[in-house]
Amino acid sequence: MFKRILVALDNSALREAVLAKALAIAGAMEADVMLLHVLSAYEEGSPGIPLRSYHSYYPILDDTSWSLYQERWNKFEKLGIEQLQKDVELATAAGVRTQFTQSGGEPSTVICETARAWNADVIVMGSRGRRGLSELLMGSVSSYVMHHAPCSVLVVRGNPAKKNSAETQAESSLTLA
Repeated sequence: MFKRILVALDNSALREAVLAKALAIAGAMEADVMLLHVLSAYEEGSPGIPLRSYHSYYPILDDTSWSLYQERWNKFEKLGIEQLQKDVELATAAGVRTQFTQSGGEPSTVICETARAWNADVIVMGSRGRRGLSELLMGSVSSYVMHHAPCSVLVVRGNPAKKNSAETQAESSLTLA
């Protein structure tokens, strides 16, 4: 059924559950996997919004601030690649053909564009379960992807901040759109 599985990973506590679910499906269906990490200024561990864009508004910011930001962003990129490489090793050990990519941008659109370009049959991703004001202010990447993806979307739900990893995996529910 699924031969090409795109796995959208972030730095949240739900990452392990998303990867485990994707690898279980890929192993059962002998599917290829593409791991995707989108570098976002709003992700956990990110150095934030680039200061350079605010330079014209805040001329007091100098090149030292920009250099410090660039250094932090480069470290963030490097850590993302290192984590993806570890995930590929885990997938390979499980017998799943896996590759990875990392790119910057708005996660929701990058996920949909990557799925389209790679001809994914399904996207596996997590959802933090934001509701109300939090969803209004922060948006919902999974909601956007479910409505704009060129393929099916499997959402691993959970609230990992309140549970440990094993409990999250055991209690996660799935939605296929």
